[in-house]
Amino acid sequence: MTWTLATFNINGVRARLEPLLSWLAQAAPDVLCLQEIKCQDDQFPQAALAEAGYQAAVWGQKAYHGVAILSRRPPQKVLKGFDDGQPLAESRLISAQVDGVWVINTYVPQGRDPGHPAFQEKLAFLERLGRFLRARFQPGDRLVWLGDINVAPQPLDVFDPERLQGQVGFHPAEQAALAQVTAWGLSDLFRLHHPGEKQFTFWDYRLPKSFARNLGWRIDHLLATAPLAQACRAAWVDTGPRGQEKPSDHAPVLAQFELGD
Repeated sequence: MTWTLATFNINGVRARLEPLLSWLAQAAPDVLCLQEIKCQDDQFPQAALAEAGYQAAVWGQKAYHGVAILSRRPPQKVLKGFDDGQPLAESRLISAQVDGVWVINTYVPQGRDPGHPAFQEKLAFLERLGRFLRARFQPGDRLVWLGDINVAPQPLDVFDPERLQGQVGFHPAEQAALAQVTAWGLSDLFRLHHPGEKQFTFWDYRLPKSFARNLGWRIDHLLATAPLAQACRAAWVDTGPRGQEKPSDHAPVLAQFELGD
């Protein structure tokens, strides 16, 4: 079957519900992973999304963070957090097995600044994620790790690599931490189909007219194991929502697969 998967940092699901519903009607992914839903579980708009044809596995948090996986068909399994017996203070990771595919949805900490303790927390999160993958899964599983990962891996992934080198989001320590996770057996689906394209997924509100000037970063990713990478027929960024009135500062990233039985 043809199967479409998407990730989108919505930056407040209740504030952007109508644009989200409109986008879902047009894009019609089988699974959509949201980050920064910014609401508790009981405030998540389950009814409106159910009317649109989606059910949701949600791990929310008051005012900040929060992740959700929307799917047309019910997930076989859902996990919240790293499932390693240690607490996760913030709602940043939810996983679900949907249509036989494990979908690992993360909102990786931004890190603030390389000199700030939050930067070390970001690196620790990525290291912990690597342990989570190694403990629970095999590289031969149908699995995709996706979300707002808050790391631009290559110079091609930021608008000005010389100026931004060493800043949070484009720092060698983060890139090395990301590479250690992906070395387990994950491929960047966008780069698989667009090896030399300069395409961004995030344009900072704080930078004047960043979207109009295309001053962006590619920090939202779909990273898949070999069985899914081989089945992936296309991957792309939909910049339409970013150009709307009062948008999220991110754009959705999508991939389409041909999945066998």
